[in-house]
Amino acid sequence: MSGVLAEAPRTVSPDLVCTGSPWELGFVQGKALAGRIHATRGDLSKLELFRLRQPWFLPFSAYRVVAERKARGLLELPLRREHPRGAERLSGIAAGAGLRLDSVLLLNAFESFMSAARERCTLPSPAACSAIALRGARTATGEPVLTRLFDYIPVAQPYFLVRETRPEGRLRSLDFTVAPLAGAIDGINEKGLAITYNYAYTQDEAKPTGPISLAISEALERCATVEEAARVIGDKPRWGGGLLMLADADGDIASLELSSTASRLRRPAEGGDWVWHTNAFHTTEMRAVELPPGAVFDRRAPRALRGRRVHDSAERRGARLAELFAGDDRLSADEIVSRLADHGDDDKPADTTVCVHGSFWHTTAVLQYFPRSRRMRASFTTACRASFRELAL
Repeated sequence: MSGVLAEAPRTVSPDLVCTGSPWELGFVQGKALAGRIHATRGDLSKLELFRLRQPWFLPFSAYRVVAERKARGLLELPLRREHPRGAERLSGIAAGAGLRLDSVLLLNAFESFMSAARERCTLPSPAACSAIALRGARTATGEPVLTRLFDYIPVAQPYFLVRETRPEGRLRSLDFTVAPLAGAIDGINEKGLAITYNYAYTQDEAKPTGPISLAISEALERCATVEEAARVIGDKPRWGGGLLMLADADGDIASLELSSTASRLRRPAEGGDWVWHTNAFHTTEMRAVELPPGAVFDRRAPRALRGRRVHDSAERRGARLAELFAGDDRLSADEIVSRLADHGDDDKPADTTVCVHGSFWHTTAVLQYFPRSRRMRASFTTACRASFRELAL
């Protein structure tokens, strides 16, 4: 095992503060991050995952326009009907950044758009991820601590940020997100509700609508407890699959397993004070809508993944997490991260180690959330090199 934190955390301001109505929240973000949002759109040309669908006869610029128009045709009306606040925020981002709504919609729905249910074996999510929540007898202070590794495609790393959202008449939150996104990938609100988001491989189909990140943002704006958030997110129409780790200031922790059509809440084992997940479902009901165990990436997947089992990395990382956190010792926040910096018994970082150093996915960020003290720590690098900045509401 490896991983030594380079320095003590320091309390800092968020990268961006957005205040007002949904449209105003988006406009502030779009204007402040316009350069990064345009660069994200430009970087689509570097993504093998996106270029694999490009017809040979179309230049990239034309292919991107076609994809953007298709995304708008699929999403604009469902978003306005089912995620009206998210739709307004997306319109604000487009206006602030000086982009067509088509472009912003594609960037926000990229994972769902690229991983349509019928192609889950061929087009992987850009993310892997591991998450663990501990509380009570398993943490040094007794406070719940939610920690997640964001294993993503490295090209996106320059666009990560921590945003403070101050929605008019709703709860404030600190959100980990990416420059063009209206929704939150992770976050914690002023009531102490914390949510993190891992991707999942599902095969049930539903009509296109808002990505899970928009449902997370809505829960952070409205909810104070795990139960409330699970209900709001579970009832919200969504496009895609995921595993959300939830924790609140009362000490409740749970893993919410989601697909486009189903959801199940998984709590710690009887008498337990910790729960974890990677990218594979644990509940019987959700395994029924997950890709089969033997599914493999075929020739239409990025070259680095072809021939691999879809669930291989998630299963190996999950088994290792169960080993690393077995027992009843009380862990500090730094000790949790040190365990997550694991490179296996042979200390060789790889695609399948908890701290991912892969040919496609890589651990690109480490996030920790502290519900009772309404704090978060963020480090945009691997777990084995984590150096945190601390933020608070």
